[in-house]
Amino acid sequence: MLDLIKSYNHWINIIKPWYQLARLDKPIGFLLLMWPCLWSYVYGSIIFSYDISLKYIIYFILGSILMRGAGCTWNDLLDKKYDAKVKRTQSRPLASNKISSLNAIIFLIFQLFLSLLILIQFNKITIIIGLLSIVPIIIYPLMKRITWWPQVFLGITFNWGAIMGWTAATGEITYHSMIIYIGCIFWTIGYDTIYAHQDKIDDNFLGLKSTAILFGSKTKFALSIFYLIFISSILIIINIIEIKNFLINSLFIFFIFAHLFSQIFFLNIDNPDNCLKIFKSNNSLGVIIFMLFLSNFYY
Repeated sequence: MLDLIKSYNHWINIIKPWYQLARLDKPIGFLLLMWPCLWSYVYGSIIFSYDISLKYIIYFILGSILMRGAGCTWNDLLDKKYDAKVKRTQSRPLASNKISSLNAIIFLIFQLFLSLLILIQFNKITIIIGLLSIVPIIIYPLMKRITWWPQVFLGITFNWGAIMGWTAATGEITYHSMIIYIGCIFWTIGYDTIYAHQDKIDDNFLGLKSTAILFGSKTKFALSIFYLIFISSILIIINIIEIKNFLINSLFIFFIFAHLFSQIFFLNIDNPDNCLKIFKSNNSLGVIIFMLFLSNFYY
């Protein structure tokens, strides 16, 4: 029995750094990547009266896990020297030298290969759009060295799936998908500004940029603008749907508005634990919006 426990612990110690490198220990990242895909996929199915495929839902979930892991691996490769100097990130596998850069590159290629196997299950236009996503993925980690607005580039990158979800359902790109995509970009700018407040002291010291540093004490005002644009995009989307369940839609919109308002109201930009908690709460917002679309599909 003792040998079995030792063997178990041995394998856990081997697997753990890879698990951490892909951020599987922090699922909030892939969940926030996943929601725009699912929203857009269900929305496209509603507009064109198509069935929702459980297979595609599973593909989007798995793809989000893999691409988030690949993105984090790439980010950690580029930020290795910075991560080693920041308290929150210095224990990451690359920064702490638990995994070599060469092995991380091999792991990155493996994740991208698995992602490609999932991508080719979709239609042609979705495959093309998915392949194009590699460009913002490569560029994004470099932006905090260049601009005060890296969160904009994260929004462009992280919500690429909003376009893919639509094309997976409809086989074409229309203005509907762009409304979702643009709205989600502003949502991401908002929640990642909150997240970035955790590192603003270290980022300032290292000469890195973020909207958290840029906005400072005016963060809540900035968030109000970003979230207003986001909820406006949701209202436009819902208005396009032939509304039969007005009361249910109104209730969901109220919950969405209340959730976004509460984030701003309860935010304490000088409390890292508070920032992380509010950032993570955006997953529940993702669930609410997903249920909003599902209610319109099954009504």
